Amino acid sequence: MNKDRKSVFLTGGSKGIGEGTVYSLAKAGFNIVFTHCSDSESASEVCNKSRTFPGNVSTVNMDLRDRNSIKKAINFAVKELGTINILINNAAISQEKPFETITDSDWEDMLSVNLQGPYIAIQEVIPSMIENKWGRVINIASIGGQWGGFNQVHYAAAKAGLINLTQSIAKIYSKDGITSNAISPGLVATDMSKDELNTQAGKEKVKGIPINRLGTVEEIGATVLFLSQEESSYITGQTINLNGGMFFS
Repeated sequence: MNKDRKSVFLTGGSKGIGEGTVYSLAKAGFNIVFTHCSDSESASEVCNKSRTFPGNVSTVNMDLRDRNSIKKAINFAVKELGTINILINNAAISQEKPFETITDSDWEDMLSVNLQGPYIAIQEVIPSMIENKWGRVINIASIGGQWGGFNQVHYAAAKAGLINLTQSIAKIYSKDGITSNAISPGLVATDMSKDELNTQAGKEKVKGIPINRLGTVEEIGATVLFLSQEESSYITGQTINLNGGMFFS
């Protein structure tokens, strides 16, 4: 792969899927700037753990609710990397809450972070990708965006929107050498999934996984790595299901 096409801006890389993805890409020689919102200690630890890898890894604070914050983080990444040719929208929030108790504020906050944030990030990096005639947009969606939510209706709605945004970007920009794909995990062993897995509904979901186990962050990272490379250049507008057989589409 062209060494000039290994510059990654990843949102939310200090824990979970994001952390696993940082390691997968850095081991393969990709240079990465990942964002964190509040946990600077964990972010620094990820950078320290990545020091022995071929790729350079650094982090920057960013608030997905604020376009100015996103622009500042992207400007930092461009200074560090030279350009951004791979955007990974991973950062997200979740909330376990019965539908009738979701407030307007809950709804707005969920869509602001999980859908509006990725839209802004794509909008800010796409011009340079067009100029370079090459780019990768990879959005971390969720099985909830495909089959709906029970105690996470607002989360599922945001992820469904993210899948559609992925397809729209593919329709518009694939002709410019920019592919856009989503990865849709099922139940993955992360801190973010703990609350759901501790509910009765979550426990029933685990029982229903055909492959009979949770997914791992390493499996997500490996798929992101593939989509980031030249070999994936004919894949665009797709939702890659990593769910152990929970949902067939």
